[in-house]
Amino acid sequence: MAGLKSLVKDTAIYGLSSIIGRFLNYLLVPLYTMKLPAASGGYGVVTNVYAMTALCLVLLTYGMETGFFYFANKKEEDPLRVYSNSLISVGFTSLMFILLCLLFLHDISSFLGYAKNPEFIGMMAITIALDAFQCIPFAYLRFKKRPIKFAAIKMLFIASNIFLVLFFLVLCPWLSIHYSWVVSWFYDPNYQVGYIFMANLICISIQMLVLIPELTGFKYIFDKALIKRMLSYSFPILVLGIAGSLNQTIDKLLYPFLFADRQEAMSQLGIYGAVSKIAMIVAMFTQAFRYAYEPFVFGKNREGDNREMYASAMKYFIIVALLAFLIVMFYMDIVKHLISSDYWVGLSVVGILMIAEIFKGIYFNLSFWYKLIDQTRWGAYFSIIGCVIIVLLNIFLVPIYGYVACAWAGVIGYAVVTFLSYFVGQKKYPITYDLKSIGAYVLLAVMLYAASELIVISNLIVRLIFHTLLLFVFLAFIVKKDLPLSQIPIINQLVKKKS
Repeated sequence: MAGLKSLVKDTAIYGLSSIIGRFLNYLLVPLYTMKLPAASGGYGVVTNVYAMTALCLVLLTYGMETGFFYFANKKEEDPLRVYSNSLISVGFTSLMFILLCLLFLHDISSFLGYAKNPEFIGMMAITIALDAFQCIPFAYLRFKKRPIKFAAIKMLFIASNIFLVLFFLVLCPWLSIHYSWVVSWFYDPNYQVGYIFMANLICISIQMLVLIPELTGFKYIFDKALIKRMLSYSFPILVLGIAGSLNQTIDKLLYPFLFADRQEAMSQLGIYGAVSKIAMIVAMFTQAFRYAYEPFVFGKNREGDNREMYASAMKYFIIVALLAFLIVMFYMDIVKHLISSDYWVGLSVVGILMIAEIFKGIYFNLSFWYKLIDQTRWGAYFSIIGCVIIVLLNIFLVPIYGYVACAWAGVIGYAVVTFLSYFVGQKKYPITYDLKSIGAYVLLAVMLYAASELIVISNLIVRLIFHTLLLFVFLAFIVKKDLPLSQIPIINQLVKKKS
């Protein structure tokens, strides 16, 4: 249990940068949706370009992050040597990416539909390359068990990004009206989307400077034999990552090409992108869990078989994910104010998107069996299957049903790969998951959500009170089944004093 407690502690610290940080960024979503009305399609541009960013980031890291953890935890390998090779490899490919993008900038921008603003693609290309390279020093911080420094640097990026976005989208417009001479030499009121990308580029550059201590103080050694083995291990993860990234972003990438009216497509994509931010609450927890879980699993694998602990981690992940789902859905009347009211038309897909995120998180937990037995090709197989399903559903259904089809495609695709990974994994690397307990939690969550939907209460205050009572039922079930109050240190001490 000591290892599981360490996992919980590290997840909480990583969550500081992931959950709290993203929440702070969420505070910008109302600003984006207010400054970029749904009809303008401006937020659709942001959604579309960031979807490209996610895919390119996977390509530029090509599984080396996971490869670093795998080889750095091998007893016969020198972790610093593995780190050096990872930095050289990813650094070189990131530099080549920048040069090629800038060389063919106008051609790329025209193909993607941004011929009028090629600088959007240029700024994001540099941002992506820097972000990809920085994944390695961040992985090294996780390997060295330095979650506080990791979280601090991530929070610096988020804080500086928030500051710059507020500067460009709030302060500069005010100054341009009242004191135009102060900002007229650099500020264009009609360039709002561009300033969002510019802020990101400035912040990733600042983060690069902060990471310099992690890039110095050791000798860079390029070991051809080692890098060959690392690339051999990581290549299936690259295929897995590409397919996985496409699973997450293909709807946002394809959307502008599936409609004759690009302006209308970008408007609808903006709505879908905005409501997706609400559903990302589950994704934030998954990300925080992943940051702690990946080095935890590989580290534990050095010590021996820890399948029982992996099974417990799966169960508690699902419990917390279901709790997050219920909180968002029960308090949608409050949460919806994260976005401007002209985007509320898309709120109906939030629940669907959160279910997709839960399946995605479960799949991530299951995925470690093929990483631990060095059969990462299975991950590539599963992800390709999921990707094909999602792509086909998007192509055939989105022109008919719009972004609702995008949401359901994600659920179906991730559900299929989750079950495939589970059944194959039970043959290759059997883990006894507590399916009975997990099933009980899922059933209870479904029943409580159904009750909240079927029992219609018009009064907002009464409705929120009713939903709170339903949430307490789920919390009480957790306490009774898996978190006895007597095990909580403070309460345990009080009980002992009374006795």
